[in-house]
Amino acid sequence: MKTGFIGLGAMGQGMARNLAKAGYLSAVYNRSTEKAEALAAELQVDACRSIEQLASDVELIMICVSADQDVLDVVAAMSDGIKPGAVVVDMSTVSGETAKTAAERLAEKQADFLDAPVSGGVEGARNGTLAMMVGGDAAVLEQVRPILAAMTARIEHMGGVGAGQACKAVNQIMCAGINQAVTEALAFAAAQGLPLAQVVDVIAGGAAGNWFLQHRGKTMTNNQYAPGFKLALHHKDLLIAKRMAEQVGVACPLTVATLADYAKLMVQGFGDEDISALYRLKQQ
Repeated sequence: MKTGFIGLGAMGQGMARNLAKAGYLSAVYNRSTEKAEALAAELQVDACRSIEQLASDVELIMICVSADQDVLDVVAAMSDGIKPGAVVVDMSTVSGETAKTAAERLAEKQADFLDAPVSGGVEGARNGTLAMMVGGDAAVLEQVRPILAAMTARIEHMGGVGAGQACKAVNQIMCAGINQAVTEALAFAAAQGLPLAQVVDVIAGGAAGNWFLQHRGKTMTNNQYAPGFKLALHHKDLLIAKRMAEQVGVACPLTVATLADYAKLMVQGFGDEDISALYRLKQQ
């Protein structure tokens, strides 16, 4: 299937490169034309001037944008050009309601939709090792699975449209808890006068070891917060998770606390840093 990619941020560029490496990518589109043209020249694919043009040229459309309205705007823009039988795979992190709305609008054009958010950060996007959580028709997923496998290490079908986003909300809530635990523990270690690099190494190899400690422990304790995963984007994702929890009457106090901590950091101008910038507050 000829494949096009919309949204060439830090995650999107890595995924697009892996699709091109596997021989699937035909076209790209980005809101800032210069970024699309530069990547298209590097990968020797087409840089489309509009979403409608991309939709009319390919059979599989990948989306990776920032927010709910962005997804709906992209779906609206492709509606006039999309081919019957095309498949749209949205890898953005948005609400389940947005995923269902997008699926309904594309169904009117006889196109299929999968909500397929990913986890693994910029490193996973670059290395093709993302975990993908998919909602939608299982048969449609099987149709495009070989292409999605070029970007991922694991693909799980979670249920109908919206189930992928629900699973991603689980992931984001869990990331909040891990961030809280790791940053608090390392701030405690610093206050004890321990050698932090050695603390990270020994604990990462034990029962409390985790991906975040292993990949962010040493950078945060050196006050380096280059994203990975931008704090402001995690804040946005946790707001989605909080609303979903409220709809089903589930209390998520850790999510609420993390939202408050992130809000403080964003006011201080740290929203574009990695989520490990939470360590700034813990040090205080």
